[in-house]
Amino acid sequence: MNVTGTARTQYATFWVGDHYLGIPVPEVQEVLREQMITKVPLAPPAVAGLINLRGQIVPELDVRTLLAIRPRESGAATFSVVVRTDHGAVSLSVDEIDDVMELDASSFEMPPQNVDGLVRGVLRGVHQLPRRLLLIVDVPRMVEVT
Repeated sequence: MNVTGTARTQYATFWVGDHYLGIPVPEVQEVLREQMITKVPLAPPAVAGLINLRGQIVPELDVRTLLAIRPRESGAATFSVVVRTDHGAVSLSVDEIDDVMELDASSFEMPPQNVDGLVRGVLRGVHQLPRRLLLIVDVPRMVEVT
């Protein structure tokens, strides 16, 4: 808590298309530059493939596909946000990494009712920032969608 007694949370933030997303820092294992991905035959569309993370095989999920956002342009750089889940590490393919932000709980709101059901299902809520909204990802629910 800070001096005023308001709870604060740190979020690792990143971009996927025009969406500014965040994950609580304790859920993030690491952030990596573009990784070599091995495709998996007959995998669900959101499973981009598998990556080798220092000898550990980790599934890579394409967040664009999970959020029904148009595919990224061929050859566009990606980053991997490796998150911890109850079933082990999972990598989320994102477009761009941003900063770690520490935000007050007072700026947090539940997702609006008019947000598409699929997107709403993978969000914990939103933080209102001065120029945009930070969408907070519910990692366990996002991983279950696949």
